[in-house]
Amino acid sequence: MSRVTPALAYLYALLVLVFLYGPLIVMILMGLNRSPFYELPLQFDLVWFRKLATNERILNATRNSIVLAFGVSLLSTFIGTLAAWAMTRYRFQGRNLLQVLLIPPIAIPWLILAVALLLMFYWLKIPRSLFTLLVGHVGVALPYVILVMMTRFQGLDRTLEEAARSLGASPLVVFLRITLPLILPGLVASVMFTFAVSFDNFTLSHFLAPQGVSTLPVEIYTSIRKGFTPEINAISAIVFFFSAALVVLSSREIKFV
Repeated sequence: MSRVTPALAYLYALLVLVFLYGPLIVMILMGLNRSPFYELPLQFDLVWFRKLATNERILNATRNSIVLAFGVSLLSTFIGTLAAWAMTRYRFQGRNLLQVLLIPPIAIPWLILAVALLLMFYWLKIPRSLFTLLVGHVGVALPYVILVMMTRFQGLDRTLEEAARSLGASPLVVFLRITLPLILPGLVASVMFTFAVSFDNFTLSHFLAPQGVSTLPVEIYTSIRKGFTPEINAISAIVFFFSAALVVLSSREIKFV
């Protein structure tokens, strides 16, 4: 019985991995298949990656998604870190209520948030633009940053900061030499997570993007409606490997505690 139990555990873990990564493996293989109709057996070819290099619509949409996600990650991390600092370092009326109100934006479906933001901008007579798109993505990403950084600040040993101040260090020096290195893992985690949240967000981009501007998730949806091509598999494979490499490199360089 003691030998059967580990075997079942390994089998269960294997089935879970197949369930998670099976569709991704199929997508990558189809992107490397010469046939546009997914005919078997596989005929490995990079034809769809070469065609992807000349597909301006997908390339422009990918560029828009990267620029938007990069801006959202920096802006939301900056604002969220300041908010987390205030909520952990200062006592003020309504602080507990604010902490509770951070949960609903995470739990509410993005479709409802997108419709609510669209109606709000319409009520304020603000047309859909890159500004509305940026505000919508930042609003969705902020709660994640605040929760991550609040946990980081709460676990911070403040005696180190107090010792530095008692030795004559200025507040700026204390922040740069003591606080910033201690919260750096949380900052990196926030940047990476908000980048992923923004880059993958289809609903907000579909509702808030101005006419003529498309992000990669919206472009993939549009391409599927018009007629699916393996070029979508090619760009999806590139995004997958890029994201996986980023996560692996970050986990090797940074120890999150």
